[in-house]
Amino acid sequence: MFRTARPGDFAQIIRLYRQLNPDDPVLDDGSDAAAFQEILASPALRLFVLELDGVVVATTYLNVIPNLSRSASPYAVIENVVVEKSRRGTGLGRQIMADTLQAAWDAGCYKAMLMTGSRNPATHGFYRACGFSADVKTAYLARPPAPQG
Repeated sequence: MFRTARPGDFAQIIRLYRQLNPDDPVLDDGSDAAAFQEILASPALRLFVLELDGVVVATTYLNVIPNLSRSASPYAVIENVVVEKSRRGTGLGRQIMADTLQAAWDAGCYKAMLMTGSRNPATHGFYRACGFSADVKTAYLARPPAPQG
């Protein structure tokens, strides 16, 4: 079942995020739970899950961003696409991406974007199969400078 995340999904989503970014620090100050609540409370931020037999097996994060160009049509950024490792290659990724893209189109978005840091050709093949193109625009990424000291 594809649905919007609920407060009780926090632990299962964090479990999937650990698979996506295993080197991320475990937060014990509650800031991750606070961010989760902020996401759930914002109508422009949509955290989706795919639930199978009561277990969250995939998640995506859809950000709908207001825009002044393109007839004031919003655009979407999709982040944190994760399918449970043991269930990859079973079609669940395509299913959650199709539903996430439909949510973007239902919100009036004129485009949806995502970035991946993966060098795995299968990951790029997956996104192409979901309807994304890597040859339309070029993505650039900036990060804050490291603290001096």
